[in-house]
Amino acid sequence: MSRTIGQVRADVEEASRWLAGRVVRTPVLRSSVIDELAGARVLLKAENLQNGGSYKMRGALRAVSRLAEAGHSGVIAQSTGNHAVAVALAARQHGLTATVVLPVDAAPTKVARARAAGARVVFAGTGVEERVAVANGLSDESGHPVIDAYDHPDVIAGQGTASLELIEEAERAGTPLDALVVPVGGGGGVAGACLAAAGSGIEVYGVEPVGCDSLARSLAAGVRVPVAPAPTIADGLRPSCVGELPFAIVRNTLRGVVRVDDDEIAAAFRLILTELKVLVEPSGAAGLAGALRLPPAGDRQRTVGVVLTGGNVEAALVARLMAPRSADLTTEGVAA
Repeated sequence: MSRTIGQVRADVEEASRWLAGRVVRTPVLRSSVIDELAGARVLLKAENLQNGGSYKMRGALRAVSRLAEAGHSGVIAQSTGNHAVAVALAARQHGLTATVVLPVDAAPTKVARARAAGARVVFAGTGVEERVAVANGLSDESGHPVIDAYDHPDVIAGQGTASLELIEEAERAGTPLDALVVPVGGGGGVAGACLAAAGSGIEVYGVEPVGCDSLARSLAAGVRVPVAPAPTIADGLRPSCVGELPFAIVRNTLRGVVRVDDDEIAAAFRLILTELKVLVEPSGAAGLAGALRLPPAGDRQRTVGVVLTGGNVEAALVARLMAPRSADLTTEGVAA
């Protein structure tokens, strides 16, 4: 494992150099319609087009490679889906076995992708505590290490490379980012974004579904606060508590957390599909939903970067979300 609490931007830059040529450098997309709705220049990093269908591939590949170099023959992971798929793919690339622990209500698409990548799939309850207990038990039995979905330094650094690429692309285009918005599950992605943006003056915001707001509550309390996750269409954003390492990184660097409801996530999903012509999952669309809720920047047009974190979504859910409905895209709900 690399550094823990002392992680800095250099960790993300090192991971970015290593990942170059090993992951897709995904495109940055823009829509005039989205710009107008946001009152800002919005640049969207299409990590739904990443290997494995999500930015989780970045952290998984980095972590698995280190374990392979250390001589491990197998790895274990638990998640709601995307991290498990990414670990399975990374393990196959390195000739390691993979066992992934998923909730019993995991999206069939994600279960199928994990199995297709060669992973052994184990189901455990619906909450993260149940999955963690099973994953740790399997690790004790097999001796194979657990790659945590967000509480792992290599995972955080790897995830942060998506934000770093977005920052670099915006600078090359002459439109440097003023703000960066990342959906929050366990916090690994937004922690990586904070590391990538360190020293740049970019304001980093997290986005959580209403009722799945452990990070927002933790920042307000000054300590990690678990929640009983409320139902949400954003299945990847429902851990019961933000990770210890991500919270240590973001507690003094994150500008704020935006809470969004399912109607707002669905509206963002439709915008992305109709205006950008790409398919994301609700968890990925939550980033745009949050960007549309940011407070105005005054007279000038600012540039806001959004990481579209994944695209593994069920066809039936796509059909349901495309049914017309409204969302109140106000500027309320931003916690500084």
